Amino acid sequence: MKKHIINVLVENQFGVLAQIAGLFSSRGYNISSLIVGETEDPTLSRMTIVVEGNERVIEQVIKQLNKQIDVIKVVNLTHKDHIARELALVKVNATKQTRQEIITLASALKGDIVEVGKDFILIEFTGDEHTVENAIELMKNYGIKEMIKTGKVALSK
Repeated sequence: MKKHIINVLVENQFGVLAQIAGLFSSRGYNISSLIVGETEDPTLSRMTIVVEGNERVIEQVIKQLNKQIDVIKVVNLTHKDHIARELALVKVNATKQTRQEIITLASALKGDIVEVGKDFILIEFTGDEHTVENAIELMKNYGIKEMIKTGKVALSK
């Protein structure tokens, strides 16, 4: 099944996120990721939802989303020209011997050093899915202490 990126513009009100998430769970659709944030207009929020399914399932999802009172606009970005980004914070084991090597690699991967501790380095990686996944994979060689990765945020071009 293909992953689809659905962009939903909603009223920025209490309970809207729960309502949308409930719509997916009640119909048995699996959300791969869901990111919500305020837009340039503080009365509106934009959701980027990544969901797996065939074209028929996605068509149903979009129809159901459009029926919601607080939903203003729904766009399936999957087949449109768009920009998508992810963020990962990765805390990597670091020793005196590996510290400079990790910093050099992180820099080459366009990562930002967020924090340096006695036995760790915390790095922020931002980019498309492939870029972030590649960075995480390379950091595994040093031992990942902790990590968190967002889902996609996306806008049409």
